[in-house]
Amino acid sequence: MPKTPDYFVGKSVAITGAGGGIGRATALIFAREGANVVCADIDGDAARRTAQEIEQRGGQALATETDVTSRAAVEEMVRQGVARFGRLHFLFNNAGAAMRRCKFLEIDDDLLEKTFAVNLKGTFYGMQAVLPHMLERGGGTIVNVASMSHKRGGPGASVHYAAAKGAVLTMTLGVAREFADRNIRCLSVSPGPVNTEFARASDTPPELVQKFIADVPMKRLAEPEEIGELVLFLCSDAAPYMTADTVYINGGGWR
Repeated sequence: MPKTPDYFVGKSVAITGAGGGIGRATALIFAREGANVVCADIDGDAARRTAQEIEQRGGQALATETDVTSRAAVEEMVRQGVARFGRLHFLFNNAGAAMRRCKFLEIDDDLLEKTFAVNLKGTFYGMQAVLPHMLERGGGTIVNVASMSHKRGGPGASVHYAAAKGAVLTMTLGVAREFADRNIRCLSVSPGPVNTEFARASDTPPELVQKFIADVPMKRLAEPEEIGELVLFLCSDAAPYMTADTVYINGGGWR
């Protein structure tokens, strides 16, 4: 929670992958605190559903159909957000996917390129699109989604995904340090396994999901809202000295 109760009131956040999972949960949490929310997702209908739910609760939201692998689409998302709300104070680069699970020697060029496009390029495009605006307006906060997998390396199932998320973590560090003296904070969050459609979307076998849970001392998956509340805190006035780091949220899981 922010130190100032109305800290987020009237401020604006853009969230990619806001149609479901962590993105949707985070969008609703920011709206709960009075923020305007740009709900971006490659599934335009899902983005609109999130935006409609925010508006039904009395909030302000804008839905955009955004493919984060397209620089032009991400730039358009930022343009629309600024046009609607006047300023973007926060960006949550949440969109990402493991695409599909496979062993290292089964990773082909197509899988590698698609994985890096959505996870790394999507984050890169988001930051490059919003940073000039934030610099012009005197600052802002960016939070990117990394992953616990960068610590483990994803052996036997997702080396391609772990490598992409490792790159996200490194890029976050570099951007944070480059712009720290201009009132820009940039962080990443590294969740353990989360209760979303992520596993089904990447064809994760049920036995692998159970192995993930077994490795967590709390013996459960994280809920999307638990990640969203952390993102809210990192963007708030309760964390003004935090930048250039990743925050692990993993139920005590191995690092």
